[in-house]
Amino acid sequence: MAQAANTTDAGQAAGKPPEGEAPRRRRRSSEEVADRILEAAAIEFEAAGYGGATTAAIARRAEVTEAQIFRLFGSKHELFQAAIFEPLNRHFADFHARHDTSGADAGSMRELARRYIAELQDFMAQHSRMLMSLIVASAYSPEAKGSVGELEGLNAYFAGGTRAMAGRSDPDAAVAPELMVRVSFAAVLANLMFKDWLFPPGMANDEAIREAIIDFVIDGLGASQKAFR
Repeated sequence: MAQAANTTDAGQAAGKPPEGEAPRRRRRSSEEVADRILEAAAIEFEAAGYGGATTAAIARRAEVTEAQIFRLFGSKHELFQAAIFEPLNRHFADFHARHDTSGADAGSMRELARRYIAELQDFMAQHSRMLMSLIVASAYSPEAKGSVGELEGLNAYFAGGTRAMAGRSDPDAAVAPELMVRVSFAAVLANLMFKDWLFPPGMANDEAIREAIIDFVIDGLGASQKAFR
């Protein structure tokens, strides 16, 4: 009996719960809690939009309390900013940094454009739910902090594209470079985000749609850029 008691005492001293008791849950660090909240918030905002997502639902998904959410993020506005706006801004900034075409020679521009547009389609597909969440919040929830127009990464993308186009545009181009880069971006975005609306089943497969978008954008660029003629 003494030996059994000693064994129990040793187990408790080592941090093990007494026999028959449930193990204690490890205390999570504030960083772990914040990560869980951000992950849960991104899912809720993407699924329900800014207006439909609630901090109660986010707390349940993250297995935390609403008090923990407000202690770390202050408000639903700040949580949306941290879970959707800031990550999307970083994604755009990284994409722009990886695809600077300002130094490309004219002879390679058409193939470069095809590859670039295809990668832009992939990028948008990967982040489509986050993009849609921000677009809907900007349109229908003006109280949400952060809008599409405030994305520094996206604005850098537009500025870089405008500089690249301006160096290759005809002086009498029908469309100004700063408009063309945005219209081209909008064509890729709209065809991806509203694919189910625009292309009924049986009209074309995904690859045909992708190629049509690429050709459409490149032909549009060709109206204003010497390199595409």
